[in-house]
Amino acid sequence: MPRVAGCDPGTSSLDVLVLDDGTVADQARFPPDQLRADPAAAVHWLQTRGPFDLIAGPSGYGLPLVSAADCTDAQLDLMSLVRPDERGRAGGVAGFSAIARAFRDSGLPVVFLPGVIHLPTVPAHRKLNRIDMGTADKLCVAALAIDRVSGTWTRQDPICVLELGTAFTAAMVVNEHGAVVDGVGGTSGPLGWRGGGAWDGEAAYLFAPLTKGDLFAGGASGVVDEEVRRAAYLESLVRTVGGLCGLHEPVDRFEKIVLSGRLFATEPGLIESLHLTSALAPFARSWYEVVSLPSLDGAWVKEAAQGAAVIADGLAGGRFRAIVEGLQLRNAAGTALDWLTHPRAAEVRGWFSQ
Repeated sequence: MPRVAGCDPGTSSLDVLVLDDGTVADQARFPPDQLRADPAAAVHWLQTRGPFDLIAGPSGYGLPLVSAADCTDAQLDLMSLVRPDERGRAGGVAGFSAIARAFRDSGLPVVFLPGVIHLPTVPAHRKLNRIDMGTADKLCVAALAIDRVSGTWTRQDPICVLELGTAFTAAMVVNEHGAVVDGVGGTSGPLGWRGGGAWDGEAAYLFAPLTKGDLFAGGASGVVDEEVRRAAYLESLVRTVGGLCGLHEPVDRFEKIVLSGRLFATEPGLIESLHLTSALAPFARSWYEVVSLPSLDGAWVKEAAQGAAVIADGLAGGRFRAIVEGLQLRNAAGTALDWLTHPRAAEVRGWFSQ
């Protein structure tokens, strides 16, 4: 009967969920202002509610299941991927670095989770020149989706999990065995609400030198023309899901398309106006197989925090252990930088090897 917790260090807040034997026992949300004042606020909250068997900590771009006790400063840097010249002040992730360090130094039984690119179930050729195929929090959403749709999912064909965050958008493909086999996200994925999605290299060149904060700009929220905004955002989602469907289901369609993300709560008018069910229905078995991701019973925190708690429970041998086994998280390996082939890749890796 493990007691565990999971965290989601999202752009809009840090959410924490506690599970006792797979059942929601407690939960909290820490807004950005509170975390800026005290990056260890969530740690203090957890310390008063222990003991815990395991806590899935805020993991950013991910590590291959590294415990807090073994996590080095270089590995902390790998979770945020900030250049040496911007460390401590990079827009969008400076707060995350402080929060992750607080969890690392807390003395709690924290483990940092992998991102999609760390998984052995994603073929090597899909990882080439990619860093963000779905960060650790997006992988947690996939874990929750596997649990929440398994009651009706026949497990005959893959599902697609589409996560609409307040900054970035991600899409992941989960095969019939419960393994993530593909993903796109962040600055290599579809248009985000704040982030511009996949970059045009020529634009990156012209805007250079880029800062980390630049990656959190250029998204749909900055488009003044509402009609253009809706059309661009929707078409980017459809193109992404359609492309993944064509690659993984050349004859048939996804068993389900599972929709998730904080944007459903923060921008309900926009989401309603997109008519996502009908727009994505051609890539699912039927229109009613485009579904919203249900929460765990009694949970109101973000789906990624719920999924992180599901993973923590599974790693601790609880009721969700089959999900962890299907995802093959214990076989995660490497770093998010391993698959870069650019001539300067070795230089970049050197920034995170100290």
